[in-house]
Amino acid sequence: MAETIRILTTSQRDFARQFSAIRERSASASPAVEAQARKIVEAVRRHGDRALLDFTNRFDGVRRSARQLRVSEAEIDAATRTLSPAALRALRTAARRITAFHRHQRQASWRYRDGSGFTLGQQITPLRRVGLYVPGGHGSYPSSVLMNAIPARVAGVPEVIMVSPVGAGGDNPAVLAAAKIGGVDAIYRIGGAQAVAALAYGTATVPAVDKIVGPGNAWVQAAKRQVYGVVDIDKIAGPSEVVVIADTSTPAAFAAADLLAQAEHGSGDECAVLLTPSKRVAEAVRAAIALQLQDLPRRAAIARVLRRRGALVVVKNLNEAIELAEQIAPEHLELLVADAARWVPRIRNAGAVFAGIDAPAALGDYAAGPNHVLPTGGTARFSSPLGVYDFVKRTSVISAGKRALRMLAPAITTLAELEGYQAHAAAVRVRLNGGR
Repeated sequence: MAETIRILTTSQRDFARQFSAIRERSASASPAVEAQARKIVEAVRRHGDRALLDFTNRFDGVRRSARQLRVSEAEIDAATRTLSPAALRALRTAARRITAFHRHQRQASWRYRDGSGFTLGQQITPLRRVGLYVPGGHGSYPSSVLMNAIPARVAGVPEVIMVSPVGAGGDNPAVLAAAKIGGVDAIYRIGGAQAVAALAYGTATVPAVDKIVGPGNAWVQAAKRQVYGVVDIDKIAGPSEVVVIADTSTPAAFAAADLLAQAEHGSGDECAVLLTPSKRVAEAVRAAIALQLQDLPRRAAIARVLRRRGALVVVKNLNEAIELAEQIAPEHLELLVADAARWVPRIRNAGAVFAGIDAPAALGDYAAGPNHVLPTGGTARFSSPLGVYDFVKRTSVISAGKRALRMLAPAITTLAELEGYQAHAAAVRVRLNGGR
């Protein structure tokens, strides 16, 4: 099992090639997936519920009527009652912490009056209706329900609806309970590209939304790309990534556990990298991985991920470790080093930074409070975690009297004429000339 993950050094001749292969992002959806998703989206746009029900039967293996798509309040309550008290306490604890953190992100409208007499400002308005996609398939994701729904509610979105595919086994109680705790208004038993299309265009049963958030498989991501512009989307979610920077103060078992945690997500294309200035640490982490892997139910899949996109990299020093981490721009960056807080200001490119040996990425995945919907695939270079700011829009407000308009008129008319827009200049002059 020692060969499950490789050890590299930055001084070896082929390091750049191997490091590049590990960093390589998955390509966007294949042309075949894009084409199939496009057909599904177009069919739902044109035929509404009829197409939605047909695809649900075809892909999920469940035949339903339009009336059966929406989960009733009684069904949500019944599912919630099946959960253990410990599970409900955990969901409510996470919800409280997520709410508390995201309240700090709320923005207020503002105005000011400048010396020229203009009143200028920005108005913050919540989106009217948001759609939340929750994957089905291999896993249950109540934490994703909370992470997507709660920021929308904190932002003041009046209506949050959720879609999630359900197979023959029926509704997932934890997902339904999370939706109730997170403030979701309506839940529909649909998934895949057809659910994205229904949210974007609306059907007789499913209302159209202003924005779609939440992860999904390749067909879901392709559909989100295709409906962008009709609605807004959060981001195109990629496989999970973690970079762990560790020094000799880090217990090898901690670093190994954190690499394994992100490698178990299930796509097969996750990325798990350790950066350490100590070869002894790298070897100890590899041994700890081999030991811990034996007890994990998904050990075969995890081992494939680690062989393909995992590495324990021996660097010259922590400065070089930071430089390599910046190149990866990972979803999760762990600083398992002495005096971790000192290094945090050095980080520009990461979705979330976990500082200190007692702050694993799993803390942020569930209950710390910050959002676990993070930029992947290197997009942390320019994008941010999901937050309250994703569920509001900003509108500029401009108010002027005659004196203020007269003061700026020369600049406005000159610039308008410089660009060849005579009517723009005339719209100012007509006001200054009393309508003539």
